[in-house]
Amino acid sequence: MSLPIAVAAGPARVPLRVVPDPEPAEADPTAEGWDLVRAAQGGDRCAFGRLYDRYVDGVYRYVLLRVGDRHLAEDVTSETFLRALRRITSISYQGRDVGAWFTTIARNLVLDHVKSSRFRLEVVTDEVSDPVTSGTAIAGAAGTPGPEQQIISRDTGDELVRCIADLGEDQRECIILRFIQGYSVAETAQIMQRGEGAVKALQHRAIRRLAKLLPDTLR
Repeated sequence: MSLPIAVAAGPARVPLRVVPDPEPAEADPTAEGWDLVRAAQGGDRCAFGRLYDRYVDGVYRYVLLRVGDRHLAEDVTSETFLRALRRITSISYQGRDVGAWFTTIARNLVLDHVKSSRFRLEVVTDEVSDPVTSGTAIAGAAGTPGPEQQIISRDTGDELVRCIADLGEDQRECIILRFIQGYSVAETAQIMQRGEGAVKALQHRAIRRLAKLLPDTLR
C-alpha cells in the first residue's frame, strides 16, 4: 500500500503592495528663519535679503500701528533692518521665531522715538487691513479662541483699528503683537520684556476694554 506523498508547494504568494512615498513634512517657518540667520552670519548677504523679504511687512505693520505715521513707520522699519544687519552675528537660536527679534529691535526704536518727542497717534487703516484680523489667523496665533478672543475675530475692519488705537499703550501693544502680528504669549512676553502671566492678564484686560469700545453694531 503506497502512502500519499505531500508535495511542498512553498509559501503562499502574497500580492505585492506598492507603498507610496511618504509626503514630505511641512517646512517649519521657525527653523527656516534660523537657517537663514546662520547663513547670514556666515556672510551670505542673499540670506539676509530673504530674511528682510520674510519679515519686513510684519515689522512695518507693527510700527505703523504703534506710531500712526507712514513716513515714520518706513524710517523705523529701515533702521530696524540696518541694526539687525549690524547685529546679526550676535544673535543665537532662542527657540522662537526670529521675527520676534526683529520686532524687539523695532519696539526699542519706537520707544526711543516716544521718549524723544511727543506725538499724537493717528489712526491709519488703509495699510494695515490684512487677513490676520480674521478668526482663522487669530486661532492660529492663540489656539482655539475663547469667548473674549472672539470679540476681535469678527470682520470689524477700520473700526477695530480705531478702537485698538484708543487702548492704553501697553494694552494696544499686547493686542498688536498677539492678534495682528500673531505672536505667541511667550514671544509677546519676550518682546515686551514681561512675564507670560503678566501678558495673559494684560491681554484679558485689553480684550475686555475692546468689547466696551466696539460699537453696538459690531458686538
